[in-house]
Amino acid sequence: MKLLVTAASGNIGSRVAEQIVAAGAEAVLLSRHPAKLSALSARGAQVLPIGSDDAPGLLSAAQGADALFFLAPPNPGAKDLRDWYTQTATAAAQAVREHRIPRVVCISTVGAHANAPLGTIAFAAEMEERFNRAAPHVLHLRPGYFMENCLSQVESIRHGVLSFPYAEDHDMPWISTDDIGDVAAKYLLDGSWTGHWTRNLLGPENLTLPEVAARISQVAGKPIRYVQVSPEAVQHQLEAQGVNPTVRQQLGDLFRALGDPNGIYATARTPEAFTPTTFETFARNKLLPLLATGG
Repeated sequence: MKLLVTAASGNIGSRVAEQIVAAGAEAVLLSRHPAKLSALSARGAQVLPIGSDDAPGLLSAAQGADALFFLAPPNPGAKDLRDWYTQTATAAAQAVREHRIPRVVCISTVGAHANAPLGTIAFAAEMEERFNRAAPHVLHLRPGYFMENCLSQVESIRHGVLSFPYAEDHDMPWISTDDIGDVAAKYLLDGSWTGHWTRNLLGPENLTLPEVAARISQVAGKPIRYVQVSPEAVQHQLEAQGVNPTVRQQLGDLFRALGDPNGIYATARTPEAFTPTTFETFARNKLLPLLATGG
C-alpha cells in the first residue's frame, strides 16, 4: 500500500508519517523541511522536498498512490488565506483526479459548512468540496481546538500567564494533534471504507481557559492564571508580526467564530468524537519539557 502524506513534518503530518511507516506501508512524505524527516527516511520512507502548493511536485509524487493524507499547513505569510487554501487543495485534488487515487483523508475542522463569517473554517468547507469532487472515497476529519496551540506561549506560561482571545466561561473541545494523526493513519491504512463522510474529533472533554490554566499549574507545580486578551490586542500582535490586513481580518473572523458560545464548539459529543489524550498528558509530555529547558 502506497500512502502519500502532505505537510509531513508538521505536528499532525509527522504523527501520521510515523504510524504508517511503523505499519510497514510504502510512505511518500512531502515537506518543505525534509531534514526533519531524516529518521523516517532512514527507516525506508521516501521523503521529497515538496510543499503543499507545489502542483507539479504533488502530481509527480502521487503516481501509484492508494491514498492521500492532506492538510493545508498554516501560512500567516500568505497574502490571502482563502487563496492559500484554494491553491493547496486544488493542487492536491488535481493529483487525486489524474492518478485516480481512490481514498483521501483530509484534515478539516469542526464547524465546516456553518453559515457565518468563519475565516479559515469557511475555507476548509470549500476544501472539502474539492476533494469530494475528486475522489470516490473521502473522509474529512473535523477536530476541535489543538492542545498544541499552548506551545507557542511557553515564555508567557513560564511567567505565570496563559492568554487567548476567548471568554473565561467559554468551554472548548481540546484535542491532541497526536490523536488526530493516529485516527488519520488508521483510515489511511484501512482500504475497506467507502463513500464521502465526516467525523468530528473532540478530545476527551471540553475545558474553559481557566480550567486549562489550572491543569498546567498542576503539572508544572506553579500557579498559572488565564488572562483574556482583547481582539484589538490580537490584531496589533499580528500586525507586529508582519501579517497583512487581509489575513488579519480573516484570522479575526476565525477567533470570533471560535469564541462564540453558541457557535461551532456548541457541538454534541458522540462516542466516535472521543479521543484519549488528556490535557494533563499533553502538558506532561510536550509542554513541561519546554518549560524546563527554557525553549
